[in-house]
Amino acid sequence: MLDLIIIGAGPAGLSACLYASRAGLDVLIFDSAAPGGKLNVTAQIENYPGLKPTPGPEIAFTMYESALSFGAKMEYGEVLDIKDYGDYKEVITAKQTYQTKYVLIATGTKERQMNLEKENELVGRGISYCAVCDGPFFKNQEVAVIGGGNSALEEAMYLATLCKKVHLIVRRDVFRADKIIQDRLLKSENIEVHFKRKPAEILEEDNKVKGLVLENSETGEKEELMINGIFPFIGLDPMTQCAKSLGIVNAEGYIDANENMETAVKGVFVAGDVRSKQLRQVVTATNDGAIAGQYIASLK
Repeated sequence: MLDLIIIGAGPAGLSACLYASRAGLDVLIFDSAAPGGKLNVTAQIENYPGLKPTPGPEIAFTMYESALSFGAKMEYGEVLDIKDYGDYKEVITAKQTYQTKYVLIATGTKERQMNLEKENELVGRGISYCAVCDGPFFKNQEVAVIGGGNSALEEAMYLATLCKKVHLIVRRDVFRADKIIQDRLLKSENIEVHFKRKPAEILEEDNKVKGLVLENSETGEKEELMINGIFPFIGLDPMTQCAKSLGIVNAEGYIDANENMETAVKGVFVAGDVRSKQLRQVVTATNDGAIAGQYIASLK
């Protein structure tokens, strides 16, 4: 039986892995994607204490190496369910069922969809939720970024270095992003901001994106915008499917925890963006992970 299974290899999971394995616990960490979580799709991290602006994937790789340096192991795959049997838990994957004393859920969040017809069918054919991953495919073309928060503005600025023109579609009449990011964006000559607009319909041709119908948020008036790519950054949804059977997911879809990252189920912990909290940043995720890893180690 393992001491600890961590579900999710983002900053929270990797931080917990480091602290728990360094304290001598037998740790296994799961993820269905590359270690690092959203770090892998972030062009630059500039608000992590002690680091100059650094590419997200570079930080992800360093965290991954550090997390496994004390004997922890990583498995690639999706966790389907967690079963609570009191003194031990079962973590069920498509391939195998594992037994462990403790479980840490650090599954993070995923980009929210626009919920438009044909959206799923056109992912990879003009729709992308990762500018760093797919931006180069749209070099010298026109694209739209949906959203008015930090992520949307940062992704728009990154795409502006590659694309002929970036249309930033903002539902409100103001940005929600930090002022320092707004000021940077407004200096970009090839970014056009469309306030009080929301996506209403995706236009396609030959099974590829060719445009977007925009609707005025106040008047309902519609207009067509001819573009080659759409990058929605309109919010995040927690990834808590594997925890549903435990009954610890709140009405907003997140998981509540105390100051030690303990959930309502004894032996099950949560850390990172999937935890119910106010601020979701790399630094708060690593903080959660460190607290959880250290506390779990103290229980052994």
